[in-house]
Amino acid sequence: MKLEKNAFAKINLGLDVTGKRDDGYHIVRMIMQNVNIYDTLTFEDNDTGKIILTANSPKIPTDESNLICKVARQLQKEFGITRGANIDLVKRIPVAAGMAGGSTDGAAAYVALNELWNLGLDKKKMCELAVSLGADIPYCIMGGTALAEGIGEELTTIPDMPDCQLVVVKPDIDVSTGWVYKELDSKEIENHPDIDGIRKAIEQGNLKEMCSLMGNVLEPVTASKYEVIGKLEALLTENGAVKAIMTGSGPTVFGVFDDGGNAKKAYNAICRSNLALQIFLTEPINPNK
Repeated sequence: MKLEKNAFAKINLGLDVTGKRDDGYHIVRMIMQNVNIYDTLTFEDNDTGKIILTANSPKIPTDESNLICKVARQLQKEFGITRGANIDLVKRIPVAAGMAGGSTDGAAAYVALNELWNLGLDKKKMCELAVSLGADIPYCIMGGTALAEGIGEELTTIPDMPDCQLVVVKPDIDVSTGWVYKELDSKEIENHPDIDGIRKAIEQGNLKEMCSLMGNVLEPVTASKYEVIGKLEALLTENGAVKAIMTGSGPTVFGVFDDGGNAKKAYNAICRSNLALQIFLTEPINPNK
């Protein structure tokens, strides 16, 4: 049996940090949104018990350190599965970009192996298993538009975000999430985004209000070290973005556009700027629809 799954990237429309647990995890409130940028994973059953992962990029580890392999091993152990799987990953989501590229591949592994190995798990059970491997994986299993709380695992589905175009840009730098949070802990957070306001604007279908409230408490940390983030946001805004902000711990930024012509213009401007190599003209998506 062979299965193919698309694993969609995410952006943060709002990201707030409200505290820190004793175990080191940060307490967050975030509005998460899938975008139409995705990796493709192919899964095929084998009877050797081995998990064999291949990938189209040398940047991707294919050993037991990869989250896909960790998910497979966890499911084998949890449910006494003796079968294995051959898994091929076609990577398109930028790596180390604040877009949950690894987490969404792990989520796809839960969904596909549940089917391939006939485990009969619902999404809630998969999310319960997933949180021990990564706080973003439960959202990636659920997908769409959601409020994420706790360490990211407490999810509330909200209506789809208003229609728009997005320009997503990953500059040619890699940012350590651990470093960003460590820096955040050493400072006082000055501006907390209005997460409830963003949610309300989405529920009302009000794109401009949503954009006016969007914010990310991690952005000042990353942007203070990498000036390219501010340059990209300025370029997106100059070319018609209603709002441009950083997603996750960065360095990826995105602009929200209510006009497709402006989005295309901004995309072309970024391409000409030589500020980034990975540039996407895309839109929000709800993979469950």
